[in-house]
Amino acid sequence: MQAHNALFINGTWRPAAGEDRIEVINPADEQLLAEVPAGNAQDVDDAVRAARAAFPAWAATPPAQRAELLTNLRDQLAHRADEIAETVTAELGSPLVFSQKVHAGLPVLVAGSYAELAASYPFEEQIGNSTVIHEPLGVVGAITPWNYPLHQIVAKVAPALAAGCTVVLKPAEDTPLVAQLFAECVEAAGFPAGVFNLVTGLGPVAGQALAEHRDTDLISFTGSTAVGKRIGAVAGAAVKPVALELGGKSANVILPTADLAKAVNVGVANVMANSGQTCSAWTRMLVHADQYDEAISLAAAAVAKYVPGERVGPLVNAAQRDRVRGYIQRGIADGARVVAGGPEAPDGLEKGYYVRPTVFADVTPQMAIAQEEIFGPVLSILRYENEDDAVRIANGTVYGLAGAVWAADGAEAGRFARRLEAGQVDINGGRFNPRAPFGGYKQSGVGRELGEHGLAEYLHTKSLQF
Repeated sequence: MQAHNALFINGTWRPAAGEDRIEVINPADEQLLAEVPAGNAQDVDDAVRAARAAFPAWAATPPAQRAELLTNLRDQLAHRADEIAETVTAELGSPLVFSQKVHAGLPVLVAGSYAELAASYPFEEQIGNSTVIHEPLGVVGAITPWNYPLHQIVAKVAPALAAGCTVVLKPAEDTPLVAQLFAECVEAAGFPAGVFNLVTGLGPVAGQALAEHRDTDLISFTGSTAVGKRIGAVAGAAVKPVALELGGKSANVILPTADLAKAVNVGVANVMANSGQTCSAWTRMLVHADQYDEAISLAAAAVAKYVPGERVGPLVNAAQRDRVRGYIQRGIADGARVVAGGPEAPDGLEKGYYVRPTVFADVTPQMAIAQEEIFGPVLSILRYENEDDAVRIANGTVYGLAGAVWAADGAEAGRFARRLEAGQVDINGGRFNPRAPFGGYKQSGVGRELGEHGLAEYLHTKSLQF
């Protein structure tokens, strides 16, 4: 793992304008991994200028050539998959097996999907007497989070490049090393100078400078709803489009006809993955009153398999650990019953930002642990009386990112899923589809990522009437 003491701007690695540095800490042992530059507003301005200068030629590049370069990028990511997995494990803390399968594997699929779309997307189509042209928006400012650090980068950069846009990326300060590795892959893939630029830095400095820069044409942000609201307000004042993928408090609804044991076990696994640091995690399990006690017993048994330091990694930093433990304490104070885990540090793990995987019973819909995004390995189990009650509880938050429904019959689950206010709903454990649109309702965001819908976010539409 090699950290660059430089930023990637206009096709070269160059020093930052200032001397400030960001320390990258291994969350498993709290040891210093590396230091990277803390870019400032001047660095952001330099990167945006480079992207603006590169835009006309890149926008004019035939889609087939853009597709070829994206294929090269996919191959670079695949070639360095082991290094990517080790890097993410070191700076995020996820177990290596999960890093290999998800953090390294998924970006390869997404990059490949956009290589294919760049070659096949109808950038020009005929509608009656009109020729409709889909043109690149321009310079994209991409601000990405730490929880799926490479996937979120690829989910923004790949469609932007496929569309013919140029990009300035500001990655999360907790996980900048895999972003630097991605920049190396872009460089090796042969993209022209200035098409992709990387500025590592702090959110309130480099992130804010990018979000407010007058010469970007779109800001794509993934992160907290609070920060997303501020970015949306800045973009709105400039009449500039945004793509916002924000928080979630997703419901996992188990209907009475479902295989209860399977639904509970898969539901627990979903919440424990990535140490619960997943915006779309099914953190509220809704169970019919007649099956509630059995579901609690099943969940307590299932979560016992997720041993901190083995199947569950640490949280990304000390602040996140303390935040999650604070929510566990609040759940207890509000009257929820701990059936597994709790706020105490896991046994034998004095070092590292670990939290006990926790399951709450007797949770009511109004409790903070049922309304607010915790972003840790914490599951709340709620009871419902009938389907209408389940719909009311499931839809009863400000979020609407994802969800799940289980029933003996897929059609029954599908009918229920249509009533949920969520951007994607998994039916009986349906697999993640990297070509399907991902994004939320309500305060979970604006716009979509992945597949054709993700590509369309980076395009203007022009009609020529003949």
